Amino acid sequence: MGIRRRLPPLTALTAFEAAARLSSFTRAATELGVTQAAVSRQIHQLEEFLAFPLFIRRHRKVELTEKGRMLAAASQDAFDLIATTLSDMTKEDQDTDLTIAATVAFSHFWLLPRISDFSRRHPNINLRILTQDNIPNIESSELDIAIRFGSGMWPDGRANVLFEDEIFPVCSAQFARSAARIETPRDLLAYPLISNTADDPTWTGWSEWLAAFSVELPKRTPGLRCSFYTEAIYAALNGQGITLGWRRLVEDLLLQGRLVKLTESTVKTRNAYFAVVPKRRRQTEASRLFQDWLAEAAEKPAMTERPVSEL
Repeated sequence: MGIRRRLPPLTALTAFEAAARLSSFTRAATELGVTQAAVSRQIHQLEEFLAFPLFIRRHRKVELTEKGRMLAAASQDAFDLIATTLSDMTKEDQDTDLTIAATVAFSHFWLLPRISDFSRRHPNINLRILTQDNIPNIESSELDIAIRFGSGMWPDGRANVLFEDEIFPVCSAQFARSAARIETPRDLLAYPLISNTADDPTWTGWSEWLAAFSVELPKRTPGLRCSFYTEAIYAALNGQGITLGWRRLVEDLLLQGRLVKLTESTVKTRNAYFAVVPKRRRQTEASRLFQDWLAEAAEKPAMTERPVSEL
């Protein structure tokens, strides 16, 4: 009974949360399906209940006061928690559905070649793979698991490390046979270097890789420039030149002999691959099973290479 007396009317709090989030009484009214006057009235009642102002009314706009910002943060967290809880409750009968997000390269070269093993073990789990390089916020989306490369510090989820990686030059077996012996990283500059565009600052391109061996990449370097890493790998497979192979992504192609590692010079990444799950959302049995499978698949023996430098 005591807590109910301390809480303001839920209708007023709902109007305030919308207005604070949208920075507008008018937009809040549109979202809530009421008039702007109704929103203004509810917020006025809330301010009377609290006995202090929540907004500074300016010409054609409103701004939160310091106490308004505090209440906005608390109310938004509370409404998010209620929405997440209700979503989990309504999804209890859908625990066999699992949505996983991964980058195009990781999905194409690592996840999809192995995913049939998980499906054979758990045929009752319905998998949906979302493949895109810009993985959305996992807390505010329908994602159950996101596989990311980075430091492991993401505000929207809890990260469990899968594996680190290392990077070295690769090309097709045919291209390797036609090239002269490559003994040092500097020798690579005599050949077409295939690169790809990357907005991710954690991605290692030719400039960063060569710099690890005190070699400067010339401004004009022959070679194909691709939009995606998958395209760069396929260009290398087709004999277009040399590209950088991320070992955990291309190890199957190396084992099959479709790609060849050109030198013993490798660069170990500082970051790693992680399986990220929402912090506040309930973990389903399907999600736990997939995380266990990921950890097991990540630990399976892979090709061993001797790193000689580190980024």
